[in-house]
Amino acid sequence: MGIATDPVLHILPTTPVGNILTLLHRALDWRPPVPFYYGWLILFTGALGTFVATTLAGVVFGGIQGLIAEEMNWSRSSIGITAAAGVWGSGLLAPFIGRVADRHGPRWLMPVGTLILGSCLYALGGISTIWQFFLFAVIGRAISQPLLIGLVPRTVAVNFFDRRRNLALAFTGLFRPFTSAINIQIISNVAVTRGWRTSFRYLGIASLILTIPLFIVVRRRPEDIGLSPDGDTPVDASALENREGGARTPSAREAPAQGQRDWTAKEVMRTKTFWLIALTSLVSVTAGSGIQFNMVPYFQESANLSTPQGAGVLSVSTFLSLASLGWGALADKITPRRCIIAAMIGATAATMFLLTVSNLATAYAFGIVWGLVSAGSDILIYMVLAQYFGRNSYGTISGILRPFEAGGLGLGMTLGTLSYDLTRTYKWLILGSIAAHGVAAVLVFLAKPPAEPRRASL
Repeated sequence: MGIATDPVLHILPTTPVGNILTLLHRALDWRPPVPFYYGWLILFTGALGTFVATTLAGVVFGGIQGLIAEEMNWSRSSIGITAAAGVWGSGLLAPFIGRVADRHGPRWLMPVGTLILGSCLYALGGISTIWQFFLFAVIGRAISQPLLIGLVPRTVAVNFFDRRRNLALAFTGLFRPFTSAINIQIISNVAVTRGWRTSFRYLGIASLILTIPLFIVVRRRPEDIGLSPDGDTPVDASALENREGGARTPSAREAPAQGQRDWTAKEVMRTKTFWLIALTSLVSVTAGSGIQFNMVPYFQESANLSTPQGAGVLSVSTFLSLASLGWGALADKITPRRCIIAAMIGATAATMFLLTVSNLATAYAFGIVWGLVSAGSDILIYMVLAQYFGRNSYGTISGILRPFEAGGLGLGMTLGTLSYDLTRTYKWLILGSIAAHGVAAVLVFLAKPPAEPRRASL
């Protein structure tokens, strides 16, 4: 399919200045030719942005917190509070960023994210006070999370994919933990050999460089470059029905697409379903982040594991984020909502098993099961949003949901460490996580597809 001629080129004056503007416009519109659907190139180029953004994410940032605290003589709680503040900041910004993503697309947003993140990471390499550390870490995390890890990449997946939407969303869910597992090895090795300041500077430079390919590759929607979602040729719905012999039973993936309207954000917020989904996100993420953030110290206490052994279990659990692809495929078969119910039941059972961990073998057994069940729980929520409410306002809707997710991340880290400080045991954290996963399963069970909004006929 050829690229449509841009009408802007026809109104530029045929003068030297007009010729320069024409060349500039064509340069900005140029995109690399690829032998496969262009949406996949955007998705995997965005994964590079996710890679550098995970530098300030919980797993990677937490991996070198000891080196920072030791050199600067700061308490670990101050670093933990900084991490939580960055997460909460991303939640506050997400609704605004979601609206911008819907209106103007991700092409400018993602490069802006790498520019700001790169500047903050490089600045972190030269800090000397706690307020400087707090400022650059919080700004970097608050900006990079929605622009490079969560909201905007998911909006790209929803805009460019329909039939393969769940698979594309599963990939965006995979990128964060998978690139975190790579990033933590890079940043920790550089931090040990050259210092944590150097590791931040190196990754800051990498982030700034990535601005260029992101700007070149990323586009708003497939229709803007003469393509259709999934790269398919548009097919008339009535012709498709006639060709297949009239009425047919829709599959799990097709059910929401048939007769589905793209909802506005206001319509979505009036539904009980959305708020049940939001509460599911808050409760499940709180339960999961509390366990994830405190996994290594719990193993040290309950199973007498060393820090490297505990980190090894955490790495295996993180690597099993590959299972999110399996959850995406399963969501096509039995719907994302049912997958979330299964994941919450599995997480409940895994957390109950955590109470019995007493040695390295049982710790790895927990890590494997936990990695499998937790891999898709976050991204499945966003699959439900796309399935129920469509793509036109997906960025805005995801942005409204993000404060619940961010709140859960911060609450899990804070409540988990606080409960230990008060009781000197992780038992209450684990029991609370068991109960919370059960509650989340009930909430998402109740979050059934909403009735279509009533709109005045034209």
